[in-house]
Amino acid sequence: MKKQSFLMVVLTFCVFSQYALSQETVETPEKYTAHNKGKFYIFWGGNRETYSKSDINFKGSDYNFTIYDVEAHDKPKGWNLDYVNPARMTIPQTNFRIGYFINDHYNISIGLDHMKYVMNNNKRVNYSGYYPNAGSYDENPTNDQLTLTEDFLLFEHTDGLNYISTEVSRVDDISKYIGLPNTDKFQINITEGLGGGFLYPKTNATLLEKERHDDFHISGYGLSAKAGLNITFFKYFFIQAELKGGYINMNDIRTTKDPIDKASQDFWFFQRTIALGGIFRI
Repeated sequence: MKKQSFLMVVLTFCVFSQYALSQETVETPEKYTAHNKGKFYIFWGGNRETYSKSDINFKGSDYNFTIYDVEAHDKPKGWNLDYVNPARMTIPQTNFRIGYFINDHYNISIGLDHMKYVMNNNKRVNYSGYYPNAGSYDENPTNDQLTLTEDFLLFEHTDGLNYISTEVSRVDDISKYIGLPNTDKFQINITEGLGGGFLYPKTNATLLEKERHDDFHISGYGLSAKAGLNITFFKYFFIQAELKGGYINMNDIRTTKDPIDKASQDFWFFQRTIALGGIFRI
């Protein structure tokens, strides 16, 4: 009898131990932010750009000239409600991206970087080549220099310098390294990636008093690399800050109504972005 009582005690202890362990497992489910595989994300934000100098060639039926080391700037909107106004969201410099995690660390995305590029006018630059009615646009040409007056040339990609790209990015959670164990409430990630795509600008150019072209046109390609900081809060929402650098080559820019008239240029860009987004499973 004593042996049977002992076996009953052991059996009861095992049953209750298993029950307690199962209860503990139920009470501490896996964090939503512990794994990314299978999740989608989407974000929307604003950007600022810095551009390198660029040589720009203009070619048509009666002209072919190049201006050298041309400077340009972006066209920021500042803090403005247009960023969240559906009827005016394309006016500021903005970023839109949607992506999918193929595993816990890597995701593939597509998106639009809506940048703006404005050539600096009233600058004296070197040039080569020929064009009609030289000297009649207040550009004061010499053998190798002229002034970029507004009568001679206005050149902008302001609607905009649209870089449509695919990116492959890596994301790593660094929360535990800075003492944040409850990642479902607050999580900090670092991200980096590489991208490539094409340029689809609506170029605003007034050249030699010709009528400007005013339609979107695939004009070239771009390559880019980025690094960023992602702060995720309450599982599904995040703020992401990115630094992105890249190379743009546009060899088929429409400038006037005449399809013969073309421009080409290449340059480097450096972009700073702040975006708001969401991450979810379908």
